[in-house]
Amino acid sequence: MVALGLFLKCLGFFMIKNTFCHLPGIGVGRERTLWDCGIQSWDSVLRTPDAELRKVTRKDLRSSIEQSQRELESGNPDFFASGLPAGQHWRLFSRFRNSIAYVDIETTGLDFNSTITTIALYDGKSVHYYVNGRNLEEFKEKIRQYQIIVTCNGKCFDVPFLERFFRVQMKQIHIDLRYLLKSLGYSGGLKACEARFGIDRGELEGIDGFFAVHLWHEYKRRGNEKALETLLAYNIEDVLNLEKLLTFAYNRKLEDTPFHSAHALNQPVEIPNPFKAHTATIRTLKKKFYGSW
Repeated sequence: MVALGLFLKCLGFFMIKNTFCHLPGIGVGRERTLWDCGIQSWDSVLRTPDAELRKVTRKDLRSSIEQSQRELESGNPDFFASGLPAGQHWRLFSRFRNSIAYVDIETTGLDFNSTITTIALYDGKSVHYYVNGRNLEEFKEKIRQYQIIVTCNGKCFDVPFLERFFRVQMKQIHIDLRYLLKSLGYSGGLKACEARFGIDRGELEGIDGFFAVHLWHEYKRRGNEKALETLLAYNIEDVLNLEKLLTFAYNRKLEDTPFHSAHALNQPVEIPNPFKAHTATIRTLKKKFYGSW
């Protein structure tokens, strides 16, 4: 079974090719009926006589599948995202992972009168980071290179904040892990989900968004570069872990389909964080603001 899964992956079989619920009139329930009847891929639709298909779907799927194949070959995830329920956008991951940007921002506060301090972007290969007062405006151009963005709670916070700050619309497909993980029974925020999946933050353990504000003020008021480096380490760790969590979620979602053995993904190769937490700075700030280390 493992060998079959590897073989299918080498042929370019992705979960999206087993997907029908992006088609007009086909919901998740009708899709499940197709799978149970042995119609489990686009190719099987094209091989099945029309009369047999109509017994199951009462619809002409052939032309829709042919269009889906053309859109997939042209690398157009928007076609599928526009038809899929938002909760099914995870299916795009394996085929379009080279078009994904994992994004996280740090700010001076939670309200929209606050400002962005740093932005981390990871695309599965390289880490990019942006600092207020240095290169923050470059993010606006960089993000246009990606078709899909992945965040945690970004629909409520990161993306509205970025759109207001840069006065742009971010039209990318958006997979928000907060909702995807919640649908699997995992809640409590990014750090809580990381802990449940066994992700270790090392020296950054216990640092949160509120402490990130103290790090930024320490950098701005005292010129403490170690505080900025620690803030960037924290910000970047978030986006590196988003890819791990999306892989976990993708595999868990596959368990509810007939295709887990064929499509399950290995965890991504560890990418080193280019910045390190400065423990002396963390200790000093914790003592100052919390009275303990």
